[in-house]
Amino acid sequence: MNSYTHPLTTEQATKLRALVDRLGFTVAPRPYTIFFAQKEKLSIAVYEKGPKVLLQGKGIEEFVQFHLEPEILEEAKLGYEEVHSPEMFEPHFGVDESGKGDFFGPLVIAGVYVDRGIARKFMEAGIQDSKRIGSDARIHALADTIRKTQGAVFDTVVIGPDRYNDLYEKFGNLNSLLGWGHARVIENLLAKRPDCPRALSDKFADARVIQKSLLQRGRGIQLDQRTKAESDFAVAAASIMAREGFIDWLDRRGKAMGVKLGRGVSAAVKQAARDLVAKNGPDVLRQVAKVHFRTAHEIAPESFAAPAPRSEWRR
Repeated sequence: MNSYTHPLTTEQATKLRALVDRLGFTVAPRPYTIFFAQKEKLSIAVYEKGPKVLLQGKGIEEFVQFHLEPEILEEAKLGYEEVHSPEMFEPHFGVDESGKGDFFGPLVIAGVYVDRGIARKFMEAGIQDSKRIGSDARIHALADTIRKTQGAVFDTVVIGPDRYNDLYEKFGNLNSLLGWGHARVIENLLAKRPDCPRALSDKFADARVIQKSLLQRGRGIQLDQRTKAESDFAVAAASIMAREGFIDWLDRRGKAMGVKLGRGVSAAVKQAARDLVAKNGPDVLRQVAKVHFRTAHEIAPESFAAPAPRSEWRR
């Protein structure tokens, strides 16, 4: 285990600070943290948001089992994952996506099959939600681990901007497009593992959004959605595969066009879009970006309408 995170109460964060002082950790200020402590090759960061604790380095298991759990959390969880969350170790698909909040690039949806043996291997390898991984190199390494894990089955659907923009105009909203993409991945996985009984994804809409997009093969599978589904090993693995597909697309297309296609909707992203439009015309955005974003209207108002005001999704 090379990283570990857990939510804390304010009282637990205070107790943990006293504990690291007692154990001889060196405490130093870090941005966005209540405190950052380090001793030898183990670092402990307690973040203001949450709050939550992040452990990285060597000796994590020992610290969690002999100090954090008995003295701070007052419960034993590490090593008891199958007791606390047995459903994570039962056969199922996990589905997740990457790129939906980024102006440039595709929407990538991926799915991964796990059973008890695969889930244990993923746990040992440190598979976790891709949003908690800041390094592209680490994303690639974990994706390679998933590909090489015996028995693991995966599928990735990359919806490039051209196709994405056409589909968005057809469906009229992102939830319906996401449901269609999730259904395609589940169908593809079922072709490889037709005996899988269940699929899990993060909750973005009513499960019927996915259900109505499933074809004959997928009509019998149980569809589960829940918030923070990325804590499940299959969904976490899917998030990594989807993220790898997204960053690889940005890298390839950016190099081909001679421009850095950044992530998110930053000032640098907007400037890159302006440069592309100045050089190639506004239609280039349909090839590299999601033009229903307000950013497209800001860059080329005569070619892309301002998005309609957001309305709540209804059943």
